[in-house]
Amino acid sequence: MCHSLLVMFEIKQPSKIIIGKNSCTEFDFDENCLVITSKGAKERGWLEYLGIKNFLLFDNVEPNPSIETTTNIINEFQTSKINSIIGLGGGSSLDVAKFVAAKLKKNKIMIPTTFGSGSEVTRISVLKVNGKKQSFHDNNLFADISIVDSHFIEKSPIDVIRNSAIDALAQCSEGYDSKNGNPYTRFLCDHAFKLLEQGIINNENEKIVLGSLVSGLGFGNCSTTLGHALSYVFSNEGYSHGHALAYTTSVAHEFNNSKFLERFKLVVKKLDFPKITLTENLDNCADLILQDRKHLDNNPKSVSKKIIIDLLQKINYL
Repeated sequence: MCHSLLVMFEIKQPSKIIIGKNSCTEFDFDENCLVITSKGAKERGWLEYLGIKNFLLFDNVEPNPSIETTTNIINEFQTSKINSIIGLGGGSSLDVAKFVAAKLKKNKIMIPTTFGSGSEVTRISVLKVNGKKQSFHDNNLFADISIVDSHFIEKSPIDVIRNSAIDALAQCSEGYDSKNGNPYTRFLCDHAFKLLEQGIINNENEKIVLGSLVSGLGFGNCSTTLGHALSYVFSNEGYSHGHALAYTTSVAHEFNNSKFLERFKLVVKKLDFPKITLTENLDNCADLILQDRKHLDNNPKSVSKKIIIDLLQKINYL
């Protein structure tokens, strides 16, 4: 008897996603929450906007946060009465909040204030370990509730919007090409790219917000690839994640013959990102990038150390 091979795909996402302008004001937050966010949350009116009562606060998450930050939060609050942990902010704050909540076994509520990382709907947390970016992948990092409220994009500085938007665009286009993808993730990633492309080109912020969410649902179930692997060595030198991806995903798409190459480059040109250059020895950078198997193993084409060095040189001389 001949048996055909059954191909199975598994799709995971937060159990509850709430999306809509001013949706945070309609949500009934528990008392005794720990809010994890960055400096400036109070001044921006974020906490007042949420209307949470009797909450604890950690508002010192740094850009590109370290794993030591999560340890400090755990040590400070592990004996406190906490019902839920709320991550409020960009990808850095959400990554820290998810990681801490998983360690403390607390309910996770993720609220993005920038729209690009997709962290509110992924099982990924990116933290610096020994000064180098490392991505942690675990189902325990999924939010229990994600609240996507476009209120927060209204007062976002243009640099924040463009860095976030190109991050989301890189994620969905790399996710579409990922070897770990499937028809569902490719559908999501393709749709996300269209929303983000239209939102960026036509200055339609609501499409950027929705595109970021759909991108997170897509790439979060299949992984990003070479562009992200290349980007971390630039982030280690102080470039913002989106800024680095504008260039690293461009060269990765060219190497992979991605269908998104020309459209991605047009958006990068519109956003007018300054040139990026590595000062670290390229041989050392390539060795570090080669350790990032989570991204490289899902790349549609195999990558050698020589190829990585060639791509880094290309970025340096663009």
